[in-house]
Amino acid sequence: MSGSVSIEVSPPPLGLEAEYETLFTPDSLLFLHELISTFDEEVDQVLCLRVSRKAHFDLSGDLPRFLEETTHIRADRTWRVLPVPPRLQKRHVDIGDLAPCDTQRFIQALKSPAQGIQVDFDDGNCPTFHNQIRGIYNVMKAVHGHFPNVPHISQTPVLMVRPRAWNMVENNLMVEGKQAPGPLFDFGLVMFHCGKMLYENKSGPFLYLSKVESHLEARLWNKIFVWTQQKLGLPLGSIKATVLIESVVAAFEMDEILYELRDHSAGLNCGMWDYSASFVNKFGHRWTFLLPDRTRYINMEKHFLHSYMNLLVQTCHQRGALATAGMAALLLPHEPHSDSYRTAVATVSRLKLLEIRAGVDGFLVFDLGLIEPMQKLFELHTEGDNQLCQLRHDVSVTAEDLVTMPPGGVNLHSLKYNIAVGVLFVNAWLSGHGLFFYKGNVEDSATAEISRSHVWQWIRHQARLQDDSRVVSRRLVTDLTEEVMVELSVLCHSVRDKQRLHTAADIFLEVVQKRDFPEFITTYLSQNHTFLSSQRTVDLHQHRSNL
Repeated sequence: MSGSVSIEVSPPPLGLEAEYETLFTPDSLLFLHELISTFDEEVDQVLCLRVSRKAHFDLSGDLPRFLEETTHIRADRTWRVLPVPPRLQKRHVDIGDLAPCDTQRFIQALKSPAQGIQVDFDDGNCPTFHNQIRGIYNVMKAVHGHFPNVPHISQTPVLMVRPRAWNMVENNLMVEGKQAPGPLFDFGLVMFHCGKMLYENKSGPFLYLSKVESHLEARLWNKIFVWTQQKLGLPLGSIKATVLIESVVAAFEMDEILYELRDHSAGLNCGMWDYSASFVNKFGHRWTFLLPDRTRYINMEKHFLHSYMNLLVQTCHQRGALATAGMAALLLPHEPHSDSYRTAVATVSRLKLLEIRAGVDGFLVFDLGLIEPMQKLFELHTEGDNQLCQLRHDVSVTAEDLVTMPPGGVNLHSLKYNIAVGVLFVNAWLSGHGLFFYKGNVEDSATAEISRSHVWQWIRHQARLQDDSRVVSRRLVTDLTEEVMVELSVLCHSVRDKQRLHTAADIFLEVVQKRDFPEFITTYLSQNHTFLSSQRTVDLHQHRSNL
């Protein structure tokens, strides 16, 4: 665009020329320009505040605390968030990690009996330009009823769009000479093309907000919502957002986050892996925060995670907000009448029943086969659409409860498992995919974060393996990576597959050997030359597979 408006968009991915032209109209580009130029400086400010807070923790040795300057917000028991619209009153089961660029799975989800769909541009998505264009275009098709044999948007599960987090940029859009913030690209295009239609059909616009670390970040999102609603002619409070509490520092500001978003809140969500990884992100260089093996010692029954979940439920319900829990990542076996299938459902049911009894109003599943069993679990153990009446007056969580690490150790199996997950995640991104399946589970950026965090921290603190007392060192991790590569090579079906897997292993070893812990593996990869250059090859392959 010319004149006083400076906005540059990369050329369309091969095979998506029509979708590109539909999304990037003169009006939508003008809207994106206004949105991004209005808030770009404040985005930089909240990212600088993250760096400043981390530096304070490092220099002072302090730990997070409940903020003195916002005591009045926590102490005032009278304020509440605005009630959510009818379609959000019942949040029992959402489908998680659903990247809308996966057209077939997206259509299956739209036809499913789930309450909602996490339309994911974040953890379950690889943000190639192809995937962003295809994904946003598919959302537009769903909202405007352009998918054949799919129910009307007022009858499908509600679309809970999850834009990228603040740490991500859109490499293919420049506004006033700067790369655009990834979340504003995703949010802006979806809102411009779908916001009014969703509102008119009483089906949105609804969002998940990832990796919000403070009430100041929530305040920024609230400003963005108010501005967007005014621009698009939507009533104040039309947008509703569920904030994912994925960082330990955010756990100390849950009241404040709800307060900042009180006109636009759809509640808070507690997950496990990003939240656990945030301890390494913030305090991983401290021996006292050494995280033990996640497969044996990290689950929602452990004190620090159970305290976090209880506090989240109590905080939400006392403010009239819904509280939801994380995603069941287990994949069901193909044969529904087998013992292994029944065992898998029973395993998920046991873990999710713990969350239901804590008072959560819903959670996510990846496998569509788990939707109905989990809905029945809610019907058996709760009454009504939600558990807002469960105010959890029995809960009293201290700052110490939230930062007490579980006891436990490290073994060879867990080290190799984390290496495999880390390598396969990088490999998935180099292939243009945001997730992959491994040993009966879906793995995404959240599990990749905890896996690579473990390995980095175990090297840093020279943890000893419980099996044979070997020290976890760079040499040991490099040797074990070579062993893991032999096991993973069976997944390769061509020379190119093998080359990509070896490149992924090299990048993974770079990440876990860094002197300073890379804050997010997704940021690291999205700025990596190998990933950026691989997008052209991936786009060509995706184009050919669609012919």
